[in-house]
Amino acid sequence: MRHHEVTCFSDKLGCPESNILVHDLISGRPSKRLLERVDAVLVGGSGDYSVAEGGVWLPEALEQFRELYEWDKPTFASCWGFQAFAKALGGEVVTDLQRAEVGTHTFELTDAGRADPVFGPLGSPFFGQSGHQDIVDRLPAHAVLLASSALVENEAFGFPDKPIYGTQFHPELELADLVRRLTAYPEYVRNITGLEMDEFIQSCHEAHETTKLLGRFVEHVFG
Repeated sequence: MRHHEVTCFSDKLGCPESNILVHDLISGRPSKRLLERVDAVLVGGSGDYSVAEGGVWLPEALEQFRELYEWDKPTFASCWGFQAFAKALGGEVVTDLQRAEVGTHTFELTDAGRADPVFGPLGSPFFGQSGHQDIVDRLPAHAVLLASSALVENEAFGFPDKPIYGTQFHPELELADLVRRLTAYPEYVRNITGLEMDEFIQSCHEAHETTKLLGRFVEHVFG
């Protein structure tokens, strides 16, 4: 799944996989020299790690997010990355199985989301692929809420005058990508939905508009 995530991001960004340099935050922060070499930072994540549960590696990782914010580094953070960015800047993240989402879900743009150049073209409502049981319960003070779902209020944010966006859902995943990802973790689907994999797959569908977010992010930030 590590390589699959890179494949998904490169596909939606329209760049070769070799253009994406991979760094595992569990092993420590990347050097400032490395970050200065890259145009933008993408933050995904794994269900094996939880911002709410934490770990000895988390404080240093959160410091990296604060530096990205201070440096105005173009960044797109999805799922775990969204939660970690929120936590790093003073938001609150909790584990809540009652609000867990997995599969294709419906989202509504806020007024700020409708006015945003990256999110506005999605229209409202829109569909997206999700897989999470940790929830951003409170956004950081300076974050602007861009989208919500029926279960989770904080599904996407941006920051005024910062080239930084985050989504709880996965704009890097087509339906086939979601199925491949979750087939590797069938117990995750059962625990949240109560469905077996075949029945779960039938409940999902494509969300093509959402996969255009990453391309619009690049156009917005770099022109």
